Amino acid sequence: MKIVLAQPRGFCAGVVRAIEIVERALSKFGPPVYVRHEIVHNRHVVDSLRAKGAVFVEDLQEVPRGAVTIFSAHGVALKIEDEARQRDLLVIDATCPLVSKVHNQGNRFFREGRHLVLIGHAGHPEVEGTRGRIPGAVHIVETEADVVALDLPDDAPVAYVSQTTLSVDDTRIIIEALKERFSDIVGPDIRDICYATQNRQSAARELCGIADVLLVVGAKNSSNSNRLREIGETAGVPSYLVADGSEVDPAWVRDAETVGVTAGASAPEALVEDVIDRLASFGPVEISSLSGRTENIQFKLPVDLLDADRRRRPSARQSARV
Repeated sequence: MKIVLAQPRGFCAGVVRAIEIVERALSKFGPPVYVRHEIVHNRHVVDSLRAKGAVFVEDLQEVPRGAVTIFSAHGVALKIEDEARQRDLLVIDATCPLVSKVHNQGNRFFREGRHLVLIGHAGHPEVEGTRGRIPGAVHIVETEADVVALDLPDDAPVAYVSQTTLSVDDTRIIIEALKERFSDIVGPDIRDICYATQNRQSAARELCGIADVLLVVGAKNSSNSNRLREIGETAGVPSYLVADGSEVDPAWVRDAETVGVTAGASAPEALVEDVIDRLASFGPVEISSLSGRTENIQFKLPVDLLDADRRRRPSARQSARV
C-alpha cells in the first residue's frame, strides 16, 4: 500500500500560538489556568493540556474570581469580555489573529452602515464569537437557500464576512448568490479566507487526484477537518474523518493501492503518525509526501507571556503527542 501525505497538513500558526499561550501561562502563573471552551478542537491536545493543569470550562461562572483565564482560538463575544472584567479575571486572549481580522472587518462594515451577513455555521464558537462582537444585527447564512430567505431589500447596502474554516468552494458559491441578489454589496476577497484553510484544502484536492481512499485526521467537532473530508467526497474519493489510528477500519483500505492522509489544522503530527502506524499494521507500506506549500507563518504571543520560562517544557507540537 502506498501512503501519500498531504503538504501542508496539521497544526497551523494560530493553533501553535494558542497551545503555546496555555503552556506559557501554566509556566508563569502555575496551575490551575482556566480556559473558556476547548483551546482548539482536538481531544488529544485538550487532554494533554488538562494533564498539565489547564481547566476547561464553558461558562465563566465556573472560574474562581480573579483566576487566570484564557479565551480560546475561536474568539469570544464582547459580553464574555465584560463578564470577565466583572469577575476580575486575569484574561489572556488566544483568539487567532485571522479570526480577529474577521472581527475588525465586520465592525468596519457595520460602521459604514451596511447590513452584515456572516457566512458560517450557526452555533460554531467562531461564528458566535464574531456575531457577539458586532453591535447590531448579524445575518448568518450557511446555504444559497439562506441567502434567498434573508429578510432584507434587494437594494439594501450589504457586506459579508466569513468563518475562517469554511470550504473555499462553499464560500465562493454563497458569495456569488449574495452578489446575484444584492445590488449594493461589498466584502473581502475570497483569498482572505484563512491561509491554512486554503492550503490544506488545496493539498486535499491534489491528494484526491491520486488516492483511492482519503483519511482526514481530526476531531468530529473540527470544522476545517470536516471540510477536508467533504472535499474528498465531492471528488468522488471515499473519505473518512478519524481522531487517531484506532478509528481506521481495515475494510476501508482493503482494496486501496494508494491511501491519502491529511490532517485538520488542530490535529498534531503525532496523530498522523498514529494513523500511519495503523495502516502499516495491515501490511507493508510505502510512504511519500506531496510537494506542497511550506508554511513559515508565526503569530506573536501576548506581551505579558514573552518572559514565561519554557526551558523545562516541550514545544507546542511535542506537547500534544499521544
